Amino acid sequence: MQKYLLLVIVGLGLTASAVYLVVAKPVAAAQTEQSSVVFNADGTVQVPTGFRKWVFVGAPLTPEGLNDGKYNCNQPGGCTRSNFPEYHHVYIAQKNVDAYLKTGEFPEGTVIVKELTRVLNPTFPDSSRKEPSGRGYFNGAYNGIDMSIKDSKRFAKTNNWGFFTFGHHALPYDKTSAERPVAECAGCHIANVAATDMTWIQFYPLLRDKPGY
Repeated sequence: MQKYLLLVIVGLGLTASAVYLVVAKPVAAAQTEQSSVVFNADGTVQVPTGFRKWVFVGAPLTPEGLNDGKYNCNQPGGCTRSNFPEYHHVYIAQKNVDAYLKTGEFPEGTVIVKELTRVLNPTFPDSSRKEPSGRGYFNGAYNGIDMSIKDSKRFAKTNNWGFFTFGHHALPYDKTSAERPVAECAGCHIANVAATDMTWIQFYPLLRDKPGY
């Protein structure tokens, strides 16, 4: 009888372990998939990975040709009056999008990645070109990554957000980035979008309009 009970207990233990592994592995995988920030000992962060699988929330564009500049200009020192001449493809992890849609704020640890692309081979002075669909603007080459991180302890002085860039240039991107000076990034966000959790929500219909699907 004792041997029988022992076998039953061992069998139940093995079954429970198997169930735990089946349930736990997907959770761990999901956490890994949505984790993109690695802080180094010196406070720099590593270039994010996996973000293209996140939710794409929008791609604002202010091309050089519409801002009295020369299109796709890469001369030393710059030659454009547009601060942001590329498409800004913005990605946010699903869980953080869901949280914003519910509360109007992003949770601690939210990462927003902005990957840049040049406009595709302009042929007109306004940076546009013609394609079968008509005259307009189209995505060209990758041209950099910017990233913001919500962390109220690390970035209390800049409304809880830290801003980083891995270069505004063609691939490969810089491998690490230090927090950018306030005058370079955070200052503009504080002056213009402090009321929407330091994020340009008005450019992202999914967050702005909350369509519910």
